[in-house]
Amino acid sequence: MNGGEGEADFVEVEVIDEGDFPIGLDELEPDDAAQAAEPPRRHATVAIVGYPNVGKSSLINRLTQSKEAVVHERAGVTRDRKALHTDWNGVDLTFIDTGGVDLAEDDDMARQIRFQAETAIELADIVMLVVDGRAGFRPGDDDLARILRNGRKPIVVAVNKIDSAKDIPNAAEFQRLGMGDPVPVSAAQGLGTGDLLDRVVELAPETTAAVEDDAIHLAVLGRPNVGKSSIVNAITGEQRVIVSPVSGTTRDSIDTRLDVDGRPVVLIDTAGLRRRSKQADELEYFASLRSQLAAERADVALVVCDVTDGITSEDLRIAELAMKSGCATLVVLNKWDLPHEELDLKHERARIARKLRLRPKIVTASAVKGRNVPKLLHEAIDLADRAAQRIPTKELNKFLNDVQGLRQPPTVRGKRLKMYYMTQFEESPPRFAIQVNSRRQIARDYAYFVENQLRERYDLDGVPLIIDFKASKGRYDD
Repeated sequence: MNGGEGEADFVEVEVIDEGDFPIGLDELEPDDAAQAAEPPRRHATVAIVGYPNVGKSSLINRLTQSKEAVVHERAGVTRDRKALHTDWNGVDLTFIDTGGVDLAEDDDMARQIRFQAETAIELADIVMLVVDGRAGFRPGDDDLARILRNGRKPIVVAVNKIDSAKDIPNAAEFQRLGMGDPVPVSAAQGLGTGDLLDRVVELAPETTAAVEDDAIHLAVLGRPNVGKSSIVNAITGEQRVIVSPVSGTTRDSIDTRLDVDGRPVVLIDTAGLRRRSKQADELEYFASLRSQLAAERADVALVVCDVTDGITSEDLRIAELAMKSGCATLVVLNKWDLPHEELDLKHERARIARKLRLRPKIVTASAVKGRNVPKLLHEAIDLADRAAQRIPTKELNKFLNDVQGLRQPPTVRGKRLKMYYMTQFEESPPRFAIQVNSRRQIARDYAYFVENQLRERYDLDGVPLIIDFKASKGRYDD
């Protein structure tokens, strides 16, 4: 399905067995889902720092139950940072892995790694200082501790490589860091990880997210210098954020609360996003990371493009990031007041529909002149409402019958695909389940056909959709 530079294959289709499905299809009714809804959750961002080769990446992999952070016995492997997510006792946690910091080193690479660690500390709610319990206390640990104390952030000392109970007393010598009781832990064996996560959760900030529980979160994303902050200012009518013609002015995500016709809205201005190979410095990397985190907490992403450039492959990549974060997406062609004779809007809309499976709408705007700014905001709110809608099961089953009448399901190995039952069990983004006679009969192009018909029937362009095909067992079997 990939047809060239910038093209993204967006439809998310899952084929699952009966045992993989969390609940029977007949039980997936709206009232049940509403009763099972969770209250707003706390969240904390945790920066993982430490001397080289103390096992930071191994520990972050253990805590998040993943293998995404690069692990190697050679010191200094981690240079490109990565944010990994997990949850513990009802608190969502984002861990930021950083390179090993040795203040005694003063070459260019060491300075860059030190800078990234300091920036991660600045962005984090909590800092986890990882030390090596096998090597014991080292001067480098004390040097790092002094930096952390100046940061005025809650600190957890994790004494790694405590691989057996007899090694636990080795953690006591790190009391001298003056950062409270160190937590003995083993990234290799998993010992003490629960206690470590408990300590992190204790230090997690108490959020006031309940105030914003019903608010629609709109993240303004885009390449540097396309006018994102100007769009935010035009919407709010105030100079709430810095606006400058210099690329990369916004280094952090800035939230602005609005009331739009009685609807609470949180507008999130973000730093410019560009490919890592083109990121000029570590500060820009973390600005980019903040933008990605902003997308993950947003309902709708406004992907701002510069009309003088048209919609670039990088703009499409940013739209993909938003989709993968579960955001509904609206493409904004900003700077419409500038000359753009070479831009064919009809062509751009066809290109977007062809290359992005979620087929977002394009809205032209001028932040400077105020053109279409009110329309942009109302389009975004309407898109959030459509992403949050619940389609009745009765209506979905009528849709399923119509789809099969419009285009007959495929035959594979002499057996035709049959779709029996459809229901929706999640929203924002919408997630649907379709019960079929056999997973082997599902053809990818037919799954895309069903997805596109669903968009067309219920006006879901710009909304990421998830369709689970569940192989039937029991009453529907042939």
